[in-house]
This record gives sequence, C-alpha cells and structure tokens, in this order.
Amino acid sequence: MNRFFKILISAATTFGRAPRAAQVGMFLFFAASVSDGILMPFFALWAHKDAGIPIELIGLLLGCYAGGELLATPFFGGIADRVGRRPVLLVSTSGVGLGFLLLFMVRGAFAVAGALIVIGVFESVLHPTASTVIADVVPADARREHFAARRVMSNAGSMVGPALGALLALHSLGLVFLGGAVALLVGALVVAIFLRETRPSRPAAEEEDEESLLVLTAVFRDAHLAGLIIPIALLGIAESWIATITPLYADAAGTLTASGIGLLFTYAGALGVVLQMPITQATGRMSGFSIVMLSGAVQALAFACLLASPALPFLVGAVTLLALAQMLSGPLVQTIVTELAPRNAQATYQAAFGVVNDLRDAAGPAIGTWLYALSSVLPWGTGLVASLVASGALAAAARRHEARQAKIRAKAATERRAGG
Repeated sequence: MNRFFKILISAATTFGRAPRAAQVGMFLFFAASVSDGILMPFFALWAHKDAGIPIELIGLLLGCYAGGELLATPFFGGIADRVGRRPVLLVSTSGVGLGFLLLFMVRGAFAVAGALIVIGVFESVLHPTASTVIADVVPADARREHFAARRVMSNAGSMVGPALGALLALHSLGLVFLGGAVALLVGALVVAIFLRETRPSRPAAEEEDEESLLVLTAVFRDAHLAGLIIPIALLGIAESWIATITPLYADAAGTLTASGIGLLFTYAGALGVVLQMPITQATGRMSGFSIVMLSGAVQALAFACLLASPALPFLVGAVTLLALAQMLSGPLVQTIVTELAPRNAQATYQAAFGVVNDLRDAAGPAIGTWLYALSSVLPWGTGLVASLVASGALAAAARRHEARQAKIRAKAATERRAGG
C-alpha cells in the first residue's frame, strides 16, 4: 500500500526534486494546457451558436490557430538555440496571452481568424522551447521520468482548463477567450521571475558549425527523425477529431450540455494526473515497439466506442481510452526525439517535433469536421484505421531507434573497458 501511494505521488516528487528551470518548463505546459482546455471544448459551440458559422467551416477557422504555428515553426522554431531559452519564452507566453485578450475583444469570423493566426505565430516556439529547457537541465537517464511528469502537468492543466471553461460558458461562451489570456499571462510572469538562461555555452568553433534554424532541414537531414514525425502526425490528426468533434457529436445527440462536455474533458485530464506516472513506471521494462503498438490499439478502441454510439457510456469510454493511449506513448516519443538531437540543436529538434502538433491542430479539425459533415460516424471509422496503421509505422521506428541506442551503449562500454 505504501509503495502504491509513492507511485501515485511520484509526479509531485519528481517535480519537487527537478531543477528550477525544469519546474518552470513543466509549469508552462500546465499554463498552456489550462488555456487550451478553457478554449478548445467550447470553441466549436461558440462558433456555431454565437458566431453562426456553418459546421463544415468551423474546422477551418479553428485551424487558423495551428496554421499560424505551422507557418512560423519551420522558420523560427529553433531560434532558442541562437538567442537563448529565456527571451524566447518571455516573448512567446506574453504574445499568446495578449493574443487571447485580443480574441476576447474582436468580432467577426475574419477578425477571429486573424487573431488566431497571430496567436499561433507566438505559440510556435512556446512548447518546443519549454521542452528544451527540461532537456537542458535533466540528466539523460532521468528524462523519460521528467517528460512523464511534464505530461502530468499538462494533464492537470487539461483537467483545470475545461472546468474553468465550463464555469465561464455558463455566463457566456465568449468569456473562454479571456480565461485563456489570463492563464498564459501568468505563465509569462513565472518565466520573468523564476527562469534563468539554460542554453549550454559552446566553443566558438562549435558556434560556427551550428545547425540551421530552419526546422525542416532537421527533418530532411535526419531520416530517423522523419521516421518518427510522419506516423506521429497521422496519429495526432486522428486523435484531434475526438477533442474537436465529440462536442458536436454529443450536442447533436442531446447527450451532454456545454458544461457537461467541459466536465467530460476535465475527467480525461484527471486520468492523466493520477495514472501517468504509474503507467510510465509499469511500462519501464517494456520495449518501445510494444508500448507504441499497445498505445495504437487503445486509441483504435477509443474510436470504436464513438463509432458504436454517442451515448454517455461510450463517450466516457472513448476519452478514457484516448487518455490511456497518450499516457503510454507520449513520454517515450519525447525522450527519443531528445536522444536524436545534437547537443547544439536541441531546440531545433524539439521544434521539428512540435510541427507534429501544429499539423494535428491545423489539419485535424478541418479534416474531421469535413468528414463529420458528410457522415456523423465517418471520422470514427477513419480514425480507427488510421490509428492502427500509424502506430505500426511508429512502433517500427521505435524499434530501430532502440537498436541503435543499444549499439551506442555497447560501443561506449567497450571503449571504457579498453581505456581502463
């Protein structure tokens, strides 16, 4: 019983023992998830009911948010490798917070689309740089544990955000934009007060041989990174349909009100808070191939639940299974990307990995709402198949990476013995 309790609180223990910079990075994921959680479950309802936008166009409008990220990330995603982590995080958190404040004040679909694009441009460097800060200060053998704790913070934000959004939506759906602004501006304040620069100092010769900041060059030059990003992007696009379309699906069936939808996603976030560290520890001895295949199968089952019915038990089952799938593979994939990155291009590789989220958020809602407009069950059947195919490709990439890492460790051990 004592051991079980220690596992349950291991996320708090990891956070408490983490270097200050890593704590700030984890908190930024919490703040960003609170902001997204306040906004995302209610955006489609706001657009349809308050703004009068047709359902088939809501995904395109929401995609403007990620579209700004997608446009900016390839060019600015690795800028923290040049100018430092702290200034980039100060500008990005402040920019996103003020962008949400602008979104609260503007009216009209075109004005909202423009504000969302601006927000996306600033947010393009937020998540990759926060991840880089953690990688800068955490030893290699503890990174998976810390990335799991980072996901716990994100899940805590995903739990708090929809709950706050549900309260705001009781008064006005538009108030969710104001809530998102406050969450990110608090994040900017934390960076200003607590974060010191973590970018490693490098010799002048190494400075001259820096990796290009153009994120796409990292993908094109590193086939191993590309082998990860492509299936992860497909999994993410399919996964986004559950968050984007479930509110419309539940509302059309009369299953849940706007507040009920917020509580549903609050529950999903709570699962991540409670179960992320136990799942990470329980799968510590499993191969990456096995973890990813299990994650893909669980995500496919989530789509099967929605394909079966929009009734409440199936909605709860779907978000439960999706949360479990994310907890299984998330820390593992983040750790692999960190191991692939050269020492002087950590932010660039994290940004390249961040392109996956940009693609998910930009293309996912647009594709999902278009499929939903054609048939209410089409996104779920398509997502089931996509989850199985993409997880198979990702599992193969994870197996190849683990084989390479084993050879590197074996070579290092041989060199140490020879030197001794």
